[in-house]
Amino acid sequence: MAQLPDGEPVPDTGVLPESALADVGGRGFGVYLHVPFCASRCGYCDFNTYTASELGGADTEGYVEAVLAELSLAAKVLPAPPRVDTVFVGGGTPTLLKPAQLGRMLEAIDGTWGLAAGAEVTTEANPESVDPASLRELRAAGFTRISLGMQSAAPGVLRILDRKHTAGRAPAAAIEAREAGFEHVNLDLIYGTPGETEDDFAASLAAVVGAGVDHVSAYALIVEDGTRLSARIRRGELASPDDDVAADRYLAAEAALSAAGLNWYEVSNWAADEAARCAHNLLYWRGGDWWGLGPGAHSHVGGVRWWNVKHPARYAARLAEGLSPGLGREILTSEQRHTEDVLLRLRLVEGLPLDVLDEAGRVAARQALADGLLEPSAYADGRAALTLRGRLLADAVVHSLLAW
Repeated sequence: MAQLPDGEPVPDTGVLPESALADVGGRGFGVYLHVPFCASRCGYCDFNTYTASELGGADTEGYVEAVLAELSLAAKVLPAPPRVDTVFVGGGTPTLLKPAQLGRMLEAIDGTWGLAAGAEVTTEANPESVDPASLRELRAAGFTRISLGMQSAAPGVLRILDRKHTAGRAPAAAIEAREAGFEHVNLDLIYGTPGETEDDFAASLAAVVGAGVDHVSAYALIVEDGTRLSARIRRGELASPDDDVAADRYLAAEAALSAAGLNWYEVSNWAADEAARCAHNLLYWRGGDWWGLGPGAHSHVGGVRWWNVKHPARYAARLAEGLSPGLGREILTSEQRHTEDVLLRLRLVEGLPLDVLDEAGRVAARQALADGLLEPSAYADGRAALTLRGRLLADAVVHSLLAW
């Protein structure tokens, strides 16, 4: 087994076991591309991202070359998957790269594995990092979907989250994206930020509805250790998020978004119709296969999961030497795959078949039904699907079905 300079083991990712290759793409195949650059670090964020000052300057062209080198190695490991159904460029702020750079990497993915006809191609973006011209260039480069980090329409909440865009910029960017020809536009919201009022969140919901987007993601704020937000709460400068407030916000989101014709299809995601649902995320939730490119990116093929070194400099250095950027891998056991299947598929509107549960799980499902956490009609059809109350208690339902 190869070693990194600091002694960490790197698995030989030059070969995947035959068992992993036997049904590649049976549940879909996607590519995730991680762009690690951000103009500044938000106080709540613990993602694998870096500002230019942290890197001594962001070498975006060098990053592109490193990704293309990883893609060449990937093609040797997985030479003949089914065509790529989805591409998702996340970060970080992918749109700190030029549209031409993003387009170049997309072309390389297409040239390596081939994009399926009608493939969904998404990029994330901060609202202040795009304008009408760059959006038109992104669309011309082959991107069909954009996900904009709005978080809130309340200036005070944006300040607490250390967001740099103005309150009205995200809805405006969403409208510009539609005008640029994007087929699908998502706005991300975060609720439960310390200091956020009921009226603040109502204004955020009104803003996303007014922007005419066909997809909304809404997540309760999670305070991650090591972030500036965590430090501020620990010092008593801000209150900790309140679970009851978060539940009230979720119910408000469900009411406002469903009234606007956006229906939930995953606990934290609403879409105007099936075509507007994020196919890439559905691939994750339904146990599909994907290759992750970029620093810190994770991959999964046929029950084998691996992840890259996190720091962009180490990532680029390894690839410059012709070495895999992989840091570690694991082969999931059948029990682990079952656990993840239940954990993820229960969050979907269709739920999961009851017959995938063991006897203890089926007993727990009967109790969840009696407690109003599972839909009676779905249960009668042999599926465990969450009610609205069940969505509020989704983690508890999962624990009960898995008898944890």
